[in-house]
Amino acid sequence: MTMKRIGLVGARGHVGQELLKLVVDHGGLELDFVMSREWAGQEVAIGEHKPFGLLRYEHLSPEAIAKRPVDAIVLALPNGRAAEYVAAIDAAGRDPVLVDLSADYRFDDGWYYGLPELTRAGATGQRRIANPGCYATAMQLALAPIADLLDGPAQCFGVSGYSGAGTTPSDKNDPFKLKDNLMPYSLVGHLHEREVTRHLAHPVEFMPHVAPHFRGITMTVNVHLNQRCDVETLYERFRDRYDVEPLIGMRDEAPWVSNIANRHGVLIGGIEVTADGRRAVIVSVLDNLLKGAATQAMQNLNLALGFDELQGVML
Repeated sequence: MTMKRIGLVGARGHVGQELLKLVVDHGGLELDFVMSREWAGQEVAIGEHKPFGLLRYEHLSPEAIAKRPVDAIVLALPNGRAAEYVAAIDAAGRDPVLVDLSADYRFDDGWYYGLPELTRAGATGQRRIANPGCYATAMQLALAPIADLLDGPAQCFGVSGYSGAGTTPSDKNDPFKLKDNLMPYSLVGHLHEREVTRHLAHPVEFMPHVAPHFRGITMTVNVHLNQRCDVETLYERFRDRYDVEPLIGMRDEAPWVSNIANRHGVLIGGIEVTADGRRAVIVSVLDNLLKGAATQAMQNLNLALGFDELQGVML
C-alpha cells in the first residue's frame, strides 16, 4: 500500500510521545511535520532514539499547517485548542483526515466518534474523527454489553495515574503531593460523565480520582439490573460481544492496572452479582496513554486511511 503522509500537532505531551512510537512501528506512515512550540528546532526523538532522521519539531500557525500536503493530521492538544486548526484547514479548502484527541468534537454530530470496538460499523469514509476520552473508553467498554439490562444510572469509580493530568504542573500531576494519597476531583458533571451518557445513551454517575502511579486507569462500575442475572449470564454477554476483539481481554478475577500498563488493550473482569441477582459490579482497566488515547487514535487513523486497524499496534 502507498505510504501515507501525516502531521502531528501537540507532540510534547505524553500522548504525543506515544503516538510517535506507534508511527515508528507502523511502516506505512511518513511524518511530514511534528509541531511543538516548546521544542521547536530540536530533532524529533523518542528518548535518546532519533528514528525520523533529520526531522525537527516546528512551531507552525494553524494557517501554515493547513497548507501542508498531508493525508491526515492528528491533533493532540488540550481541550479548547482544536477549533482554530480545524477552521484554518476548512478555510484552505483542504480535506485531510483529522483525528482530534481532545474533547472538543466528541459532542458534535458532524464528527465520527471513534471507539472502534463499539462504533466500527460507521467508520467507513470518515474524515473527521473525535477520539474518545480515556475514562470514557473504560466506562463504555465495561457497560456496552449489558446496556439493555441497566436499571437507573451506572455508578463508575475511576482511578487514573497522574499522566492523565497532562504535563502542565498541577496538584494532580505532582508526585510529592500524590505520595501516599488519592485525589478525588470533579465528582459531579465531569466531562467524561457527559460523554458516556451521550454516546452510550444511558446515564452514568462518574467519580474520578488520581493516584500516585504514572499510567493506567482502573474503573469499578456498579450497576442495578432490570432483571435477575447471574455471573455466568453477564460473562456470556461480554464474551459474545468481545471474543472477536483482539484488544479486549476477559478475566475471571478483577484485573489490576499493573496488568495493562504499557499495553494496548483493555482487561475486563471481576464480575460479581448480589444474591438477589439485581446488582452487579464490573472492573475494567486500560492504559490511559495507549488504548485511552494513542492506540485508539492509531486504530482510527488506520481505518480512515485504509490500513489494517491494528497496523503499528504491537500486541
